[in-house]
Amino acid sequence: MNAFFPLLAVLIWSVNAIVSKISAGAIDPAAISFYRWLLALLVLTPLLLPGVIRNRREIYPHLGKLLILGLLGMVLYQSLAYYAAHTVSALLMGIISSLIPLMTVLLSIVALRVTPTLGIAVGGVLSFCGLVWLISQGNPYRLLEQGIGRGELMMFAASASYALYGVLTKRWQIPLSNWQSLYVQILFGVIFLLPGFLLAPDVTLNERNIPLVAFAGIPASILAPFLWIQGVIRLGANTASIFMNLTPIFTAIIAVLFLHEQIHAYHLVGGGIALLGVVLAQRLRTPLKLRRKAPVPQAHACGQEE
Repeated sequence: MNAFFPLLAVLIWSVNAIVSKISAGAIDPAAISFYRWLLALLVLTPLLLPGVIRNRREIYPHLGKLLILGLLGMVLYQSLAYYAAHTVSALLMGIISSLIPLMTVLLSIVALRVTPTLGIAVGGVLSFCGLVWLISQGNPYRLLEQGIGRGELMMFAASASYALYGVLTKRWQIPLSNWQSLYVQILFGVIFLLPGFLLAPDVTLNERNIPLVAFAGIPASILAPFLWIQGVIRLGANTASIFMNLTPIFTAIIAVLFLHEQIHAYHLVGGGIALLGVVLAQRLRTPLKLRRKAPVPQAHACGQEE
């Protein structure tokens, strides 16, 4: 029963990838980014603002860190995904997003001084090869001729920003409740997103895009994080993180059923290799030990070695 919490959270986030793809033709990326977090802020304010005000002296010293987290998690991650959705399929978005756990581990080596493992080394190489095969549609030489598309770069940058968000959250360990921390981050996110919203050519809400904003603002931004936190509490962070590997699978099924996207062989091969790399990085925890060269014996003055 405890597995229900992270499983449902991952399912909601997978559906949100589909929502992001649908939004590409229904609303400006800057508009849905702003409306999403504004809606989440409005829903959470009656529940959290009184506590935030009471705890303001404890929150104040951490405002700079919360600002950075809000920029990474609420602005860059989802905004870049909305822009990427204009040229990238929902299926590919799901596969690239599934690399977030691996990116988190790689960044942790630098930021948290995590000891590199065999899984990280092998998994990193496999995931890179899988990603190259996927983006090149099974023809790596195509990348040499045409380069990586703008949408793929945006989605990769979005995933990297969220990975960095996770690493900094763990490194800083801000002594606030999860929800108060999230609330302040969302507040900063709304502030950061406001200029882009004001400059957007069309921010009209209509019967076509309101459901998209509603899903992104409540289930994806509030309900899924709540379920995920509950899953981490019940199962532990390492066990819960395994459920993230289901993201590309859920996204692929939903994209085929509702968006009628086609699954090609390069999706299965590239996505499978990339996902295998992520799993290996999570499961193979044998520390990498570099062999040290034996010291070279020094000769005595007479030329004899010890």
